[in-house]
Amino acid sequence: METARIYRAEELEKATNSYNESRILGHGGYGTVYRGILPNNKVIAIKKSKIGSQHQVEQFINEITILTQIIHRNVVKLLGCCLETEVPLLVYEFITNGTLSDHIHDKGRSFLLSWEKRLKIAVETAGALAYLHSATSVPIIHRDVKTANILLDDNFTAKVSDFGASRLIPLDQTELNTLVQGTFGYIDPEYFYTSQLTEKSDVYSFGVVLAELLTGRMAFSFDMPESDRILANCFVSAIKDDRLFQILEDHIVNEGNIKLLKEVANIAKSCLSVRGEDRPSMKEVAMELEGLVIMEKHPWGNANVNTEEIENLLNAPTQSFNIDVRTNCSSSTNTRYVA
Repeated sequence: METARIYRAEELEKATNSYNESRILGHGGYGTVYRGILPNNKVIAIKKSKIGSQHQVEQFINEITILTQIIHRNVVKLLGCCLETEVPLLVYEFITNGTLSDHIHDKGRSFLLSWEKRLKIAVETAGALAYLHSATSVPIIHRDVKTANILLDDNFTAKVSDFGASRLIPLDQTELNTLVQGTFGYIDPEYFYTSQLTEKSDVYSFGVVLAELLTGRMAFSFDMPESDRILANCFVSAIKDDRLFQILEDHIVNEGNIKLLKEVANIAKSCLSVRGEDRPSMKEVAMELEGLVIMEKHPWGNANVNTEEIENLLNAPTQSFNIDVRTNCSSSTNTRYVA
């Protein structure tokens, strides 16, 4: 694989015009992401950690450790880092089209995100997570799967990003006992209560991403009444009560895709099972979604979907919580780019 490059501090300072505010792509819990332009006109993204925290240094080292082991077309590529500065700097490929969260929750852009594009993004994201869980030398749990950590290029190709919270799972273990970390609304309730992190924790979070793609609603919103805040609960409840089409994003529904929407919704529901052992693996999810795409394109071949071919595609390298089921859902349009 390509070796990550060591960048000079002066080089990155020039690339960002001295970290000018106009170059900020977004802020997050770990720092700020800047757009940089190198002398050869190559555009890069630079993540600058917050000052003065040993935790930030640990996150920096963790992200390098994880990303140098990954080569996959749907995982954001780490180009290198800078070791000369007071705070850690990571340099990534620049992904041109913002985050999936931006596109889902900005009402001016969500209409451009057709069902076909949404399904493509879901398939690519599931494939990347399946790769992390089952095709790397040591299994990797992302631990912060969410729409704000899925970047899109100009062709709406998904790129899973932000591996600062990720964990490598020793081959002789199936779970890790860790401090709970993640984003409210996406956190696996079983992990939240037991601190036992497993691959199924990513599966739950991906189920929330699928629910967002289907409904256009925020995973969690403090702006709503308590009973309306958690999308996962609302989504599962709607399916159980046969109210799915009341909560789907209106413009993605048409007469020809009703069966497909139901199939994807049921996959999301299985991912959102409260008990991890009741959830499918990411590999199973990715294969199911890929199978639905194949059947949509070639409905005459439904009975002969080649699961071996799908599996080869997936493995090819190219990234107090209330669990009561509620009956109401609401939406919100807040978005942010998370570093």
